[in-house]
Amino acid sequence: MRTPGTVCSVLPHLVPAQTMSAKLLAVLFLLAVLQACSRKIEEDEYEDVTGNQKWVLAPKTQDTDATLILNKLLREYDKKLRPDIGIKPTVIDVDIYVNSIGPVSSINMEYQIDIFFAQTWTDSRLRFNSTMKILTLNSNMVGLIWIPDTIFRNSKTAEAHWITTPNQLLRIWNDGKILYTLRLTINAECQLQLHNFPMDEHSCPLIFSSYGYPKEEMVYRWRKNSVEAADQKSWRLYQFDFMGLRNTSEIVKTSAGDYIVMTIYFDLSRRMGYFTIQTYIPCILTVVLSWVSFWIKKDATPARTALGITTVLTMTTLSTIARKSLPRVSYVTAMDLFVTVCFLFVFAALMEYATLNYYSSCKKPNCTKKKKSNYSVLDMRPPPTVITLNNAMYWQEFEDTCVYECLDGKDCQSFFCCYEECKSGSWRRGRIHIDILELDSYSRVFFPTSFLLFNLVYWVGYLYL
Repeated sequence: MRTPGTVCSVLPHLVPAQTMSAKLLAVLFLLAVLQACSRKIEEDEYEDVTGNQKWVLAPKTQDTDATLILNKLLREYDKKLRPDIGIKPTVIDVDIYVNSIGPVSSINMEYQIDIFFAQTWTDSRLRFNSTMKILTLNSNMVGLIWIPDTIFRNSKTAEAHWITTPNQLLRIWNDGKILYTLRLTINAECQLQLHNFPMDEHSCPLIFSSYGYPKEEMVYRWRKNSVEAADQKSWRLYQFDFMGLRNTSEIVKTSAGDYIVMTIYFDLSRRMGYFTIQTYIPCILTVVLSWVSFWIKKDATPARTALGITTVLTMTTLSTIARKSLPRVSYVTAMDLFVTVCFLFVFAALMEYATLNYYSSCKKPNCTKKKKSNYSVLDMRPPPTVITLNNAMYWQEFEDTCVYECLDGKDCQSFFCCYEECKSGSWRRGRIHIDILELDSYSRVFFPTSFLLFNLVYWVGYLYL
């Protein structure tokens, strides 16, 4: 009997029939042969699929074996009980792959982290004998076996990824070893110490442990090279540089027992570029702008007053804006110190002109003698007392303001002189003489020098000490 393959090879040698019935039979026979050839080709494709074809059909025997294994394992399995309960603690090996970190919020004192969290342990109840050494299962199997009750102690919010399916993986080896991984996005608390802000460095922790099992029942341990990080190009650390990470383990004693706590520290260093542009440079320029008034004539009161008030208000606005990037902490940060000192320099420049304007209007008092020409014997008042001041004779009955001003320097304060009579005399001995009219000249040197010295001490102290 000829096979379809043989007929296909003989078909070209058939002699065409001469009658209509013979042609019809030939056409029908040809269609039957073509159908048989197509079925033969399809069968050949699926028979060779285990070799070189890209579509692989799983053997039904493997599906049946995996189903029988799972049904047998779960038949008398109690997921409420941990492995080796009452015998020894369950050892959980932990691996973490850091997918991304950031952003870090200084106001809320938290940071966001995206990780793949892997836990490995051994459950002797899930051992099986089969040619398959590993069963790779999806999230539907997670709820059917016991898994560790791991919690993240410093997490504010946490979210597992469910698109397009739950991002969970479960693998069971034939010796009972289990690997359980899942993807998490966690907003973790990080208590930032902002004394050196914005030149601060921090170690933000990610802390996890068992919720209910103490160390006598569950033990966590790090695997070798257990914490790895992805490429930092996709991270959202806009204001920080990632300096590295380190992991630790410790035992925390509580009223419910002693728990093994695992911690990962992410070392971060703040970048100063944003705050330099937004705060430091505007503050420095505002202080320098306030010095312009020292070169304006002291008679130009509207110009110097307007300039001084404008710079003071500008510093007030800058200090308010700088505080928006910080939580309401009670201590002084490095930025607060810088802004406050800049504000004092601007305010001092305004007060310098107020002092100059006040003492510039101080005029020499008109002292008139009230000397009595005639004295009567019956006049019971004591005779006037003569006071010697600056080699000049003054009667005590002179105008009180004149004598008091030149004696005690009432309007001419200890370090200032308003008029010539106050530049000399016994009351000026041992005191420094400063000409108040030259106050602008002194300020042109004192203000820039002192501000430059402050910046030198400030930046060296915070950056290198």
